[in-house]
Formats: sequence, structure tokens, C-alpha cells
Amino acid sequence: MSRNGFSEEERAAMKERAAELKREANRGRGNKAAAEELDVLTKIAEMEPPDRAIAERIHAIVTANAPELAPKLWYGQPAYARKGKVVCFFRSGHVDNEPYSTFGFTAEANLADAAGLWPTSFAVTELSDEATNMITALVKKAVS
Repeated sequence: MSRNGFSEEERAAMKERAAELKREANRGRGNKAAAEELDVLTKIAEMEPPDRAIAERIHAIVTANAPELAPKLWYGQPAYARKGKVVCFFRSGHVDNEPYSTFGFTAEANLADAAGLWPTSFAVTELSDEATNMITALVKKAVS
């Protein structure tokens, strides 16, 4: 938040979230999961090509390795939730006016460890095999 209130990006994210909540309230129970996944896939398809490629791979990783997580929009960006609570999310760098995108976890993720240090988010500019393996392992641990 800037000294003069919320930035344009923050206001846009809040408007997106309000629209998401309104759509959720208007959906019937039977179609909600499919409609929310369609919302996520539509949002990914609208991204700039570099972000879209990363988001598509992350979507595939999360849905393959944590099928109990339901795709949904969260502040206008793809997220994956368990029982309605977001566990992990992707933020487009282009949307956030950042030089990188972000893949992150909320407190709902089962990532805390005894050392008192665990990941909450990662800057992502590409997904190498090593990065893909790391995300896969973290997603699996987050839902264990």
C-alpha cells in the first residue's frame, strides 16, 4: 500500500476478488468445481506468453500431484484450495508489474518444519527440470 492509499494493482486485485466472491455466490453446488477450474484455465489463457507457459506447467503439476486441491481464482490469479482454503497459488509477474512470477504457499500448506524455516513463495522466471521437481515435491508435502 502506498502512502496515498492502495496502488492501481492492489485496487484491481481487490475488484477481481470481489467479482470472484460474487460468482461463487451465484453458482449452484453441482457446477462450482468445474466452473472454478474453467475460470482458472481462462485466466491462464489470458496471461502474457512467458507467464502463461509457467502457469500451465504449474497447473499441470498441482492437479497431477495434489488432486484433492481444487483450482480456483484468488485475487484474480490461479490458486489451489482444500475445503475452500487456498494452499498454493500462482501470481503473474506481468500483472504485478514484477520481473518474475511467483508460486507460493499459504499457512494452509503443510510445509512447516522443526527448524522453524520453510518456503512460502518463490520467484519464477522459467521452470527447469530441477525447479519442476522442487515444486512437485513441495506440492506433495503441502497436502500430506
